[in-house]
Amino acid sequence: MISHGKEIKVFAGNANIPLAESIGMFLHRPLGKSEIKRFADGECSVSILEPVRGTDVFIVQPTCKGVNDNLMELLVMIDAMHRASAGRITAVMPYFGYARQDRKAKARDPISAKLVANLLEAAGADRVLTMDLHANQIQGFFDIPVDNLRGAPLFAKYYIDMFGRENPDVMVVSPDVGSVARARQFAMKLGVNLAIVDKRREVANQSEVMNIIGNVEGKTVVLLDDMVDTAGSLCGAAKALMEIGGAKEVYACATHGVLSKPAIERIEASPIKELKLCDTIPYPADQPKLEKINYVSVAPLFAEAIERVYEEVSISPLFE
Repeated sequence: MISHGKEIKVFAGNANIPLAESIGMFLHRPLGKSEIKRFADGECSVSILEPVRGTDVFIVQPTCKGVNDNLMELLVMIDAMHRASAGRITAVMPYFGYARQDRKAKARDPISAKLVANLLEAAGADRVLTMDLHANQIQGFFDIPVDNLRGAPLFAKYYIDMFGRENPDVMVVSPDVGSVARARQFAMKLGVNLAIVDKRREVANQSEVMNIIGNVEGKTVVLLDDMVDTAGSLCGAAKALMEIGGAKEVYACATHGVLSKPAIERIEASPIKELKLCDTIPYPADQPKLEKINYVSVAPLFAEAIERVYEEVSISPLFE
């Protein structure tokens, strides 16, 4: 028996309304009615325009650019639902901002990902549904359930359709040592070998490629990462694979396309033939559209996850 809420209601913040609408479409439900305004000084004001008492509420709001405004908007919406006696509140965060600040890299650093977890719980969230956290250990920052979906299965299906499975001319490449575990699982799904780009990061958002571990000569390679921010690491790895490794062609995929400047220019100038992204973050409105960047929708995956959370059945099959 489902005891937490008598029905599902999906609400959307302003961060990625098209994704929220797509999720609602796959759930065969319209988005809940709400109004989000800004006061003259920038304060966020939220009005929920329909009853939510006793319902299972899902708020779709990735905390992407501008991160702070979107995060505050999410917190205020959670608080509004909590005070309106919602049966259960799930923060659906396809992209979890501040995830890269998950540890103290040097003295007196904050652990901002933990702070965000505390804020979500304090606001009244009962669980979090997200995708490809930058660091899996962030799940341990919460004292509420966290479901961390994977984008790799979506990419695996795409590349299996393109190249076939167990194609000896295809290799998966991890753009850095930190992404090896993710890339290894992805390579196993494709049934191909794995290579690693070893790099040294001198300063933030810049990296120097040092070596390629594995033989990619004459191969079609697929770079896999969790996010593309300024695209320095990804484009540097692609260049090294072509110039040092002798790869035939380079494809790339990543779950989150942050695409901060100068990412678009770098991707356009890089040897990457196609960059496949999930639509967890909308394409930046202030950037020119680039034909080699294409998207795969995560809406069906999140819709099914929401249904499974509501029905209280396992979401483990979604990881495959």
